Amino acid sequence: MVSISFLTSAQNVKNRKTATTTRIEKAPKIDGLLNDDAWKNAEELTNFVIFRPENGVAVKDEYQTTVKVVYDDDAVYISAIMLDPDPENIPQEFAVRDNFSQADFFLVTINPNDDGQNPFEFVVQSTGNQADSKVSNGNEDFNWSAVWESATKITDKGWNVEIKLPYRTIRFANRPVQSWGFNFHRRLERLNEQHTWTHIDNAVGRWTQYDGLIEGFKNIEPPTRLNLYPYASATSVSFAGETNYDYSIGMDLKYGITENFTLDATLIPDFSQVGFDNVELNLGPFEQQFTEQRQFFTEGTELFNIANLFYSRRIGGAPIDQFNVAGSLSNEEEIIDYPGKVTMLNAIKISGRTKNGLGVGFFNAITETTEATIKNNTTNEVRKEVINPFTNYNIFVLDQQFNQNSTVSLINTNVTRDGRFRDANVTALDWHIETKDSKYNADGSFKMSNIFDDVNNPNTGYTFDNSFGYNSGHWNWEIGYNFENKDFNPNDLGILFTNDQQTIYGSAGWRTLQPTKNFNNYRVNFYNQANFQHFSGAYTGYNAGLGASAQTRERFTFGGNLNYGTENRDYFEPRQGTTSGIYFLRPERMNVNTWISTNSQKKLELNGDIYYTSYTNHPQENYGFSISPRYRFTNQFSLQYRLNYNKANNDQGYVSENANDIIFGQRNRKSYTNRISGKYSFSTNSSLSLTFRHYWSDVAYNGYFNLNEDGSLTKNTTFVGNDVNFNSWNLDLNYFWQFAPGSQLIVFYRNSIFDANSNSGLNFYENLENLFNQPNQHTFSVRFVYFIDYNTIKNVF
Repeated sequence: MVSISFLTSAQNVKNRKTATTTRIEKAPKIDGLLNDDAWKNAEELTNFVIFRPENGVAVKDEYQTTVKVVYDDDAVYISAIMLDPDPENIPQEFAVRDNFSQADFFLVTINPNDDGQNPFEFVVQSTGNQADSKVSNGNEDFNWSAVWESATKITDKGWNVEIKLPYRTIRFANRPVQSWGFNFHRRLERLNEQHTWTHIDNAVGRWTQYDGLIEGFKNIEPPTRLNLYPYASATSVSFAGETNYDYSIGMDLKYGITENFTLDATLIPDFSQVGFDNVELNLGPFEQQFTEQRQFFTEGTELFNIANLFYSRRIGGAPIDQFNVAGSLSNEEEIIDYPGKVTMLNAIKISGRTKNGLGVGFFNAITETTEATIKNNTTNEVRKEVINPFTNYNIFVLDQQFNQNSTVSLINTNVTRDGRFRDANVTALDWHIETKDSKYNADGSFKMSNIFDDVNNPNTGYTFDNSFGYNSGHWNWEIGYNFENKDFNPNDLGILFTNDQQTIYGSAGWRTLQPTKNFNNYRVNFYNQANFQHFSGAYTGYNAGLGASAQTRERFTFGGNLNYGTENRDYFEPRQGTTSGIYFLRPERMNVNTWISTNSQKKLELNGDIYYTSYTNHPQENYGFSISPRYRFTNQFSLQYRLNYNKANNDQGYVSENANDIIFGQRNRKSYTNRISGKYSFSTNSSLSLTFRHYWSDVAYNGYFNLNEDGSLTKNTTFVGNDVNFNSWNLDLNYFWQFAPGSQLIVFYRNSIFDANSNSGLNFYENLENLFNQPNQHTFSVRFVYFIDYNTIKNVF
């Protein structure tokens, strides 16, 4: 029997490295020179070891690192001397904040609770560029940002870094004497090595479980953590000869309610400068999922993302239009204004974790009433119809961590809409439990959804998932079972594509732990799953796959996969509901794909992949490729191009319904996606970036069919449908200037074109000519954000 114990100590590392910090009277000047008196009597932390690729090997003397840690009433100060016998060749490619480039870096993790799971992470590259993240269970969230100081200096012996971390950047308890978990990482890009102060065993456990301990923080008090980010923005949008202007003034704030809990709020939010969505032609039964790009919803949301119940794009997204306004119009009426998005009024989130490992999260957002405008063309009467009511979104989370590696969570999401529109509530119990030695684990969840609807009957749905696994040394494996019943629906605030299904699944993998003569690493993985419908218990199909990847000593990375799927009953493609018993029988298939990535340290880096899918006893075939060269002209300027091409011959899918017939079409589909991204860095605090994407999809139908009861298709010679030509064009140009810590000026321009018609069969240049005949939308925006620290203001007055 495997026993699970709850550790009372924060770290379970034999011969754990410890050190004692020093209180200083005068703070060092953050310039990278390290000649201040503050460093003279500080204890030296050295004897770094290699983390990767040769895990656990001592670092050579000529590349050794020495770190010092001191503190005062305001901040923790860290210095590092990183020896390098060839300092002139230390890589120094510029990057914007929270992005990594071809440059060495120094990284410090600080864990004031010393719990082995939730450190703060601060990174300084050899160029001086900063990055920071909040870590949870080994997952780094670089969307989290703090305001702190750092400086670097290239010397004749290597390079130095000097860091000031004000106490407002981290969360810690108010105790007279404190000991914090620390580790330090150094990346040598030229050698493809990463060194650490304390050894991190890559055979077992998470990297956060191997911190050293720095003792002796005495009589420091958590400051008032109140940061204000007032902003002003102005935007102009031009389309089809009309120009509209808008401006906004508002503020974001962060307030430390207690030592460990923080309130984040956005008052009068402004998202005028978020990136564009990668829109694609969607002929399937499910919505397209988009990446969240609004900073408030990406920063510090690790608690709210537990159990995958939170899809933040629901807030401020498209109206739900529950009662189908367009379908309720009389013959004399037409919609003259239909808003595409709902306006968010404000949002707050409270999150933190106690010293005993209990994480608490509360999120709330409010969106305003959204109405469509309808005109009666006979009487000229104009009326309004609500398509999205005043709505409140709410999330509450309790997450108890223990044993350095385990967590049990309770999460509830709720959407309450004004009036007759539906309300929704989802509750989940989620767990990840590991044995003391981190070798065996149980991973799973139980979720329940409730929809309260004045039109349809309320329903309650359930889902359950649990797996048992092993992950230690060279091997890992997992076996599990999950189901979602027919009524499980978290989609008012979450996203789920398929319910009414159950799966028995398993996987196994093998990896290297140390490099070999020719390879830095390689691994092999296998998975398989048997699928059933939950409502009827009907067997729907079986999938399996084998994958492998490797990196050579010259940093050439490659891999591939071989996937197999049996004949499969698809209950979703016919759009009739899974309990109708109607399904489409997809043929047996085999897929193979392979990919490569060349050495990213070279000026020219090339990434590419190719795939092919064949179908048994069916003329359908899918194939495609992508190629992405990146060229670094200088350390300040780089450019990347990416081409994706996909082709599907004789693809079959749902088209429409005609009387009692469900119409499927057989079609040839092709799509091209051209992307260009580039940046020019004037400095680490000022850059100009370009992002361009043109997506084109062409669909030509070569036959129509009726769907039969057994899932097969019968030719339909009378139905007439339309081909599809779909284009989405976006070009963003963005100038960013951080003129003071935490304060920014951003100038933004976007050019957008969209077109969808039935004019298929065009070649690439004919399609572009047709696209450029469509009206362009031009968006120009300027945004100014200023960082205000309450403690700075208090000290001034």
